[in-house]
Amino acid sequence: MTPLEDNLIRRITRSGPITIADYMTDCLLHPDHGYYTNRDPFGQAGDFITAPEISQMFGELIGLAIAQARMDRGAPEDAILVELGPGRGTLMRDALRAMAKVPGFAMQPWLIEASPMLRKVQADTLAAYDVHWADSLADLPDGPIFVVANEFFDALPIRQFLRDGTGWRERLVGVSEDHLSFGLSAPTELASLEPYLGQTNDGDLVQISAPSNGFMSDLADRICRQGGAALIIDYGSDSPVGDTLQAIQAHEKRDPLFTPGQSDLTAHVDFGALSLAATAAGAVPSVMIPQGVFLEQLGISVRANQLAQSLPPAQAELLVSQHRRLTHPDEMGNLFKVLGITAPGDSSLPGTAPAAPTNPSQG
Repeated sequence: MTPLEDNLIRRITRSGPITIADYMTDCLLHPDHGYYTNRDPFGQAGDFITAPEISQMFGELIGLAIAQARMDRGAPEDAILVELGPGRGTLMRDALRAMAKVPGFAMQPWLIEASPMLRKVQADTLAAYDVHWADSLADLPDGPIFVVANEFFDALPIRQFLRDGTGWRERLVGVSEDHLSFGLSAPTELASLEPYLGQTNDGDLVQISAPSNGFMSDLADRICRQGGAALIIDYGSDSPVGDTLQAIQAHEKRDPLFTPGQSDLTAHVDFGALSLAATAAGAVPSVMIPQGVFLEQLGISVRANQLAQSLPPAQAELLVSQHRRLTHPDEMGNLFKVLGITAPGDSSLPGTAPAAPTNPSQG
């Protein structure tokens, strides 16, 4: 039994079952026993590998896309580059290296990171740059912000609700026989979930992430008021239906209740909800597109061919494998999606296209 599991069992025994959102928050960010508090989970030696760790091409292309977006907006001198949940800092390092090739280009990098351990890793990775850290969007300096969020929203807490007639039962974490276990609340009708009655059947499970939607609302509002744009890259879809809560440990899927605090907990991102939150705040979301399509539109195949020409055969073969992993539909290319957020009247981010406006008369 992990220290956090013991802590949770005592808490639940004393006060009753907790929401999955509360469980995720403790598992990931508990000040003493949280997953991100005391470890570097990235890479082969960690629990999972993100796209920036697979190939430098990923961060380079995103950096050039952001550089182009800034130029499209008149190259404001007070613009800053912001990454949400920047992992080891690999994406930011590759993006800044690519941006440096743009004549006269300069943007101050800011990282929004909750983990003290990862801040130290990021400082080492980005030692050559004047990097700043912030705890939240509100801590950033005023001015246009160009934001990259790669696998950020998937770690924000969710709540799960099971359709029961015209009501809902919330999925909760409780205790059974001295072990953590899932259970359901009594059925109740919830006004906030009424919009989902028309797109679900009895027994369907719906995932809601209020922190994700709130964060997107704040981000979109900031972009509308002060300028900039945001690029969201994560695994998910445009639907909240289905149980996608998962735990990853040593590159293997685990039971989400297994060794809490020692596994990464995530859930698929509801891009439809993020788009609605951005629109409600006045921003313009793009069409959600697969990561593979996005990277191809940015020119990843051209970049891969350029790199391969100067590599020995073995390394060139590795590059081909990396390209496939990032773009092929059977790997990360289709599972991961991309969403751009811009202010009204601004051009779309490179690689994306604005969503068609909704005609209310068409329902």
